[in-house]
Amino acid sequence: AMCQTTDGFKIAEMDLKLRGAGDFFGTRQSGLPAFKLADLVRDAEWIGIARKAALALAERDLRLVDPSHQVLKTWLTPTVRARSGFIRVG
Repeated sequence: AMCQTTDGFKIAEMDLKLRGAGDFFGTRQSGLPAFKLADLVRDAEWIGIARKAALALAERDLRLVDPSHQVLKTWLTPTVRARSGFIRVG
């Protein structure tokens, strides 16, 4: 990739395809992430759409107090708590 282009984004995308993304919540810097449904390269557009939706939801109801968000809050709270323990390391 580095012989074919000087575009850092294209080089990074090739690196992602070759080595994998590693962990978002953790310390692995390469390898396959634990996503069950998505592929970071193939599904980049859908991931962007989901990101926008998540940011919009956070803007409207950051603490997920709206009754219609309780299922999400019930699932998300222990998941985030379990995966964010590394933050307390520093």
